[in-house]
Amino acid sequence: MISKPDKNKLRLKRHKRIRGKISGTAERPRLSVFRSNKNIYAQLIDDVEGVTLASASTNDKNISAEGSKMEQAAEVGKALAETAAKKNIKSVVFDRSGYLYHGRVQALADAARENGLEF
Repeated sequence: MISKPDKNKLRLKRHKRIRGKISGTAERPRLSVFRSNKNIYAQLIDDVEGVTLASASTNDKNISAEGSKMEQAAEVGKALAETAAKKNIKSVVFDRSGYLYHGRVQALADAARENGLEF
């Protein structure tokens, strides 16, 4: 019987390798993305202190559940950038968490860039 490789296991392996190379600080936090089948989540994390500075997801009340997943991801990126601007965060380190920089992850990143985050 032919067995397929576990995609999530491979993603976690990539994520672990990436996390060994990047880290966030209070001045330049890490923008971490998690993608599930239904939702997308993004956080700004200060790895030195181990705290989340800001977060946004499709589960938030201010983000509409209507539209495609790409549109929802763009709204999450916009909301996160606005929250970051309120906390005087302009520059971040992007952590795609082992996902390909394509589709929803790219839509979130592009929307965050358009709304003021630099990475």
